[in-house]
Amino acid sequence: MKKKGVFITFEGPEGSGKSTLIKAAARFFRSKGFPVLILREPGGTAISEAVREILLDRKNLKMTVETELFLYLAARAQIVREKILPALKQGKVVICDRYHDSTVAYQGYAGGIPVNLIDQPGKLSKAGLEPDYTFLLDVETEKGLKRAGRTDRMEKKSLAFHRRVRLGFLALARKHPRRIFVLRDEKDIRVKVAKLEVALSRLSVRLIKCLS
Repeated sequence: MKKKGVFITFEGPEGSGKSTLIKAAARFFRSKGFPVLILREPGGTAISEAVREILLDRKNLKMTVETELFLYLAARAQIVREKILPALKQGKVVICDRYHDSTVAYQGYAGGIPVNLIDQPGKLSKAGLEPDYTFLLDVETEKGLKRAGRTDRMEKKSLAFHRRVRLGFLALARKHPRRIFVLRDEKDIRVKVAKLEVALSRLSVRLIKCLS
């Protein structure tokens, strides 16, 4: 697909601190004069937010991993076509909190669905759109869950499940080293923000060229 903007995603286990880093990335691009759109998955549109409520509702404990998969893909199909693709065509920097990597990590590596079975319908849901760059925020499983508070249905899954999620993300980082940049957890969030800004500065020549 042809696009004029830049698509950046943030991934990571529960409690990895994505929200703070996403705000920092948005400030970086806005300081250079580029329009920024921040979105989240699942969510970002009326339909996708409705799907999000179903996915995270603690009452839905009987939901199978296959049902999870198709609901996440449905929410993604809507946000890609309704929000992400139009914004990219307008030359915006689109920053998304989670994308296809999360589906592979949660429903694939952790949930047990073979990754090749996720990738095929996944291509349709995302209309072939891949992130230009992905920041993976890594955190020890127990520490991340403590931060997150374990309040929604996904967070309340077993410790073993969340450990597999983390390992899945790290496996994806090894598989896609040119796209995925890993930011390790830091005691001081300012250190992590500084590392993000360094990474964005290194990328800025290539990314800003795409936007110009």
